[in-house]
Amino acid sequence: MDISWFMRVLNEGIARQANAEDECTGRFWEGRFKSQALLDDAALIACMAYVDLNPVRAKMANKAETSAHTSIKKRLHKAQTAHNPNHPQQQHKTLMPFAGNPRKEMPKGISFKLTDYIELVDLSGRIIREDKKGCIDPALSPILQRLNIEAKHWAYLINNFESQFKSFVGTAYKLKQVCRSLGYQRIPGIRGCETYFP
Repeated sequence: MDISWFMRVLNEGIARQANAEDECTGRFWEGRFKSQALLDDAALIACMAYVDLNPVRAKMANKAETSAHTSIKKRLHKAQTAHNPNHPQQQHKTLMPFAGNPRKEMPKGISFKLTDYIELVDLSGRIIREDKKGCIDPALSPILQRLNIEAKHWAYLINNFESQFKSFVGTAYKLKQVCRSLGYQRIPGIRGCETYFP
């Protein structure tokens, strides 16, 4: 038996069933999954917070730390037993560490403190709750300033990150660099990047 023939036959059945369930046509992966290139730390942190808060938005959890299968839950669990949770060596081993605010050009890890990220996700999760919809806690201000994101835009980002950006996410400067290096004539998503990541 030819393995490529077997895989084609196997995939065809799965694709037909999935297309029937989703009421669509075409190749199996076509249009089902999207990805965005995260061009800088602000885009990365915004995307991470968006993903970590998915269970809260879906009402599968009341708080980020009680949600199942999220990186914030793993990070919090490890941070509770660590002597210094901001030290990269004392963070969860299977996740990219938070390196703090190092002076080096390219730190090994995310150039943000873990405790600041935990606070950011905690306070952002409270924004999502029905009784606190859109209310930005003043404690978020210093964290958002370091990310160069306005508080009014943060509430929108943590609820609409996936639908707002199609291909690239980051500062307009980084976006222009990437598009230039790829030889793009137009810059896709420049307006959203200029608005949310000035």
